[in-house]
Amino acid sequence: MIGRLNHVAIAVPDLQAAAAQYANTLGADVGAPQDEPDHGVTVVFITLPNTKIELLYPLGENSPIQGFLDKNPAGGIHHICYEVEDILAARDKLKAEGARVLGTGEPKIGAHGKPVLFLHPKDFNGCLVELEQV
Repeated sequence: MIGRLNHVAIAVPDLQAAAAQYANTLGADVGAPQDEPDHGVTVVFITLPNTKIELLYPLGENSPIQGFLDKNPAGGIHHICYEVEDILAARDKLKAEGARVLGTGEPKIGAHGKPVLFLHPKDFNGCLVELEQV
């Protein structure tokens, strides 16, 4: 059901410093910051030959990323995103097998302009999983 690894998301306490580190120290192709108000984050995508890294920074006072950074002040891996062909079919299959879909269970539009859903980390070995329709 899952396809390619779309990205690994890392919550960061300083978005500008993290983006500069990837660009200058690692020589990566770093995109511009992009606000995603529906998700409460500002993101920067780093394009690699085989996938992407998504740097996450809190946007607004109710950002879920702020809660993550409060518990992990240095930042850290926040979630892994996998591609799926049909997000509604994937959701229904996962729910039928007992996985919990976060939020309302309805897809939201993600940073790539495509529908996304998040799956409860307790159902996936402690890892928050994002599904993105291709």
